[in-house]
Amino acid sequence: LPSMQTSSTKPCPCPSFKLREVASMYFTMIAVFLVILVVALQGSAPHGSDFPYKVPLDPQGMLELSWNISYPEQAVHFQLLIRDLKFGLLFGMSDRGEFENADLAVLWSDGHNSYFGDAWSDGKGQLHIDSQQDYQLLRAWRAPEGLYLLFRRAFSTCDPKDYVIEDGTVHLIYGILERPVHSLQAINISAIHRGLQRVQLLKPNITIPELPSDMKTMEITAPDVVIPSQETTYWCYMAELPVGFPKHHIIMYEPVITAGNEALVHHMEVFQCAAEFDSFPHYNGPCDSKMKPERLNYCRHVLAAWAMGAQPFYYPEEAGLAFGGPGSSRYLRLEIHYHNPLVFKGRHDSSGIRLYYTATLRRYDAGIMELGLVYTPVMAVPPGEDAFILTGYCTDKCTQLALPAAGIHIFASQLHTHLAGRKVVTVLSRDGRERQVVNADSHYSPHFQGKLCTLTPICVQTLQGDELITTCTYNTEDRSRVTVGGFGILEEMCVNYVHYYPQTQLELCKSAVDPGYLHRYFNLVNRFNDEEVCMCPQVSVPQQFFSIPWNTFNRDVLKSLYGFAPISMHCNKSSAIRFPGKWEKQPLPTITERLREPIPHCPPTPGPQPATPVPLNLAELRRD
Repeated sequence: LPSMQTSSTKPCPCPSFKLREVASMYFTMIAVFLVILVVALQGSAPHGSDFPYKVPLDPQGMLELSWNISYPEQAVHFQLLIRDLKFGLLFGMSDRGEFENADLAVLWSDGHNSYFGDAWSDGKGQLHIDSQQDYQLLRAWRAPEGLYLLFRRAFSTCDPKDYVIEDGTVHLIYGILERPVHSLQAINISAIHRGLQRVQLLKPNITIPELPSDMKTMEITAPDVVIPSQETTYWCYMAELPVGFPKHHIIMYEPVITAGNEALVHHMEVFQCAAEFDSFPHYNGPCDSKMKPERLNYCRHVLAAWAMGAQPFYYPEEAGLAFGGPGSSRYLRLEIHYHNPLVFKGRHDSSGIRLYYTATLRRYDAGIMELGLVYTPVMAVPPGEDAFILTGYCTDKCTQLALPAAGIHIFASQLHTHLAGRKVVTVLSRDGRERQVVNADSHYSPHFQGKLCTLTPICVQTLQGDELITTCTYNTEDRSRVTVGGFGILEEMCVNYVHYYPQTQLELCKSAVDPGYLHRYFNLVNRFNDEEVCMCPQVSVPQQFFSIPWNTFNRDVLKSLYGFAPISMHCNKSSAIRFPGKWEKQPLPTITERLREPIPHCPPTPGPQPATPVPLNLAELRRD
């Protein structure tokens, strides 16, 4: 280059090297390269302290799963601790926790040799070695507490036999091999001890905000409850804030789990009661008990929600959730879901949630808004349906009237249905075009809904005139009667509690089909089926639904009705009073452009990989 030619006046003499010196330098460089390569390869396998998420897989805590997430690699690293290894283990994922059509990593032994491999099961539960080995074993070692397996799995492998790891609920399954097997195909999954655990595998990559120096804590915990000796219990306990407790901001919360009960405490929520009641009765007992006071149903304002495997929840640094002070109830309801499949007896528990709060109020109060369907029997699901869809709307008319000019920022979301719910999604639409998924769970489980999902590092901005559309998919194949909307556990809901700032007066933005159009539906199907059902005012909507014979015509007409009929819009303030305006017989939002389905990211493959398991000599594994 010209600049280099003019910068020197005299050529630099080159040193002369002997052959021995050249060879020494060459081998030194090779050694350095190998050290760098080894360090790089070791860096791809995280160390034990690099796994921030952990759950027990089984009720006894004999299997413990830890994991971390690499978004740059689009992969999950799993660390599985097996405290008492017999002759092998199955671990994997499936749509609803079934062992049929499952994606599995399998460790098995024939009594002499052990193997690790990527496998899948067919519709009959027969195991097959996968032609594409995507569970990559990185390391296996023994420790005083048991055997550790460290393996990696990409989110999406583009292998049709593999499960796609995505946001929302993941049903993890496990099975314990208690006898040697001569081959993978010889494993009979119906004859092994097995189970499932629901988790949210993918966590948002967010920065933890700095916490204030005046932060205080408050624990809302169960008062030494004896966990009932049954598989499922929802336990309710009433707590009170101190008299005269001034306004504070909740800025963080985390679980408090009684030692030894980590596998039994499934999820927990803290609700604040309605401010219009001066007092609430004390209660400490099952939530479904006939002894539970009716007034506790008015404690529905979510302050905190945690589910197994979740980390502490942090509010954005600009906002906090207000509690205490004028217009805020002193009464709180703690609800704990105990999952006790082994029916342990006499187990005491004092678990709950620790709130972190500050008197130094942040710039914005955070708010919670309900989206989806109104709790009403006019929205119903016929029996015997495998995927029946209901949709609730927060219309542009409501957001135009109720949101501030600069809009709101949604930073977290909690989805909710009752027992028939299978999928939930909320989409933001603007000018008739779907813009963004607010939250979605394609493998939703009503048994794993206590999780409050932080959406992304960037909040979902919702402007005046936007529409928030929440769609729920239900399965009623195990039911012989119609399922109507309502508060009962055998009735249904479709709700998304979105957490946002700045807080507005809008607390509920939901819809239901217009009652007049539903009345026409009843008239039509009764005439078509020649049924003599009284359409008098004294006959309730559920009674009219229960009288319908659910043939193909009646099902299809109901689906069609929900897809075109106008809606009754509930654009409500916190006082349960609607904003001024005309809200009946509102047209359904028109969507002219749908979001495209995401294209799976297929990791590059190093070439053809043999469909053979990895041999392991467990007897010679060194201890760490």
